[in-house]
Amino acid sequence: MINTVIFDIGNVLMKFDFFPVLHRVLQDQKLEEAVTEAYFASGHWNRLDLGTADEEEFLRAASEYAPAIEKEIRLMFEHVPETLVQEEFAVPWVRGLKERGYRVLFLSNYSKPIMRMGPDALAFLPLMDGGVFSCDVHLCKPDPAIYETLREKYDLDFSTCVFLDDTVPNLEAANKQGLRTIHVQNHEQAVRDLEQLLGEEGIG
Repeated sequence: MINTVIFDIGNVLMKFDFFPVLHRVLQDQKLEEAVTEAYFASGHWNRLDLGTADEEEFLRAASEYAPAIEKEIRLMFEHVPETLVQEEFAVPWVRGLKERGYRVLFLSNYSKPIMRMGPDALAFLPLMDGGVFSCDVHLCKPDPAIYETLREKYDLDFSTCVFLDDTVPNLEAANKQGLRTIHVQNHEQAVRDLEQLLGEEGIG
C-alpha cells in the first residue's frame, strides 16, 4: 500500500516558465536559440543543479561557450525570477495529502541561486516532510544514486511510494529503483492518476 508521495518540483508543484520569458526579453528567435543552447545544451545549467557552480561561475562559463551573446546571457539571468511561478494548487495539494495521512517528500534537480531568486515559488516546502535537492547532494536525476540517497535518508520502502515527475528519463530511472511513477503532463491529469493509484492501493 502507498504511504509516501514523492514530488518533483519544477513543472509539477511550481512552473518554470523559462521560454515565454526568454521570448519576451529577447524577441529574436536566433538569440533565443543561442541563449538556450548556452544555458542548457552546453551542460552549464546542470552544474548549477549539481551545486558545483555558483551564479557567477555559471554566467562566466556560459559566456565563454558563446562569447558573442554574453550580454544576452547575463540579461536573461536577471529575468530568471520571472520564470519561477508559484502554482496556486501546490499548497492545497500537499496539505490535503498530509491531512489524509500520507508522507510527502520532494526529489528535485534545483540550484541554490534559483532558490534564492524565487523563494515564493517554493511556498509548499514547509508543509512537506523533507526531501532531497540535487544541489545539496551533488547528484542529479536520473542518476540512480540520487534515488538511493532519498531512500536511505528517509528509510523508505520504495514499494510503498509513488513518484511524480514531468521528465520521462527521470521516471524510467525511478522505475528501475522500484518506485511506482506518474508522468505529470498537466495538473488535472496528475491528480487524477494519483487518486486512482491511491484509491487502488489504500494507505499503508
